[in-house]
Amino acid sequence: MNNENNDTTHFGYETIASSAKADRVRAVFDSVASRYDIMNDLMSVGMHRFWKAYMLARTGLRPEQQALDVAGGTGDITAGLARQVGPRGHVFHTDINAAMLAVGSDRLLDKGLAANITSLVADAEALPFDTGSMHCVTIAFGLRNVTDKQQALHEMARVTRPGGRVLVLEFSRLVIKWLEPVYDAYSFKILPALGKLVADDADSYRYLAESIRMHPDQQTLKGMMEVAGLEDCRYHNLSGGVVALHVGYKY
Repeated sequence: MNNENNDTTHFGYETIASSAKADRVRAVFDSVASRYDIMNDLMSVGMHRFWKAYMLARTGLRPEQQALDVAGGTGDITAGLARQVGPRGHVFHTDINAAMLAVGSDRLLDKGLAANITSLVADAEALPFDTGSMHCVTIAFGLRNVTDKQQALHEMARVTRPGGRVLVLEFSRLVIKWLEPVYDAYSFKILPALGKLVADDADSYRYLAESIRMHPDQQTLKGMMEVAGLEDCRYHNLSGGVVALHVGYKY
């Protein structure tokens, strides 16, 4: 289901005005920012680290290049990109949510990686960068929260230079169908309970579970990347399709 081109869109299972989604999503991440990484470890039983490492292994980045991490949040992917481009390269760490960006900026500073990173608030649908300025653009677990996903993909493709690539890491559709009842029970019962226990916020984690179900499936997202002007698009299912990494190239 994809209503981004209409006056309404989805916020989890709720239908709302498209103009209201950014504020609703911002409120969710304002609430969970300080406990976001702890919850990631609990929710995925640490698997998010493997998924992110898999993504970083496919950036194609070399020293002295320039990269952009969209919806970079607490900075896990940004840190990996910064190490890949080295001290003479540069990485832009962006997020529409100032609270998440602040947590990420502090953690990147603590890791000694601030010298070649610029952190700034930026909207994925209107990226403040020149056309063809990035060797690689990444977005990890952020696209499903964007109001107009197609526009965001167009923007990511626009700022990617010829020979570069766009990588989208996101929750997707299970390919092991018999696991669906277990996955649903976990998503809609255990996950909100964990959110309540650890972050004192069950509703935000209920939204996150719903947003995963409303996100385009693997093949649909691949098609959206092609519409955005990316070529040789492909996806890799991880953990049985719980997560998928999509890669598209700019030629």
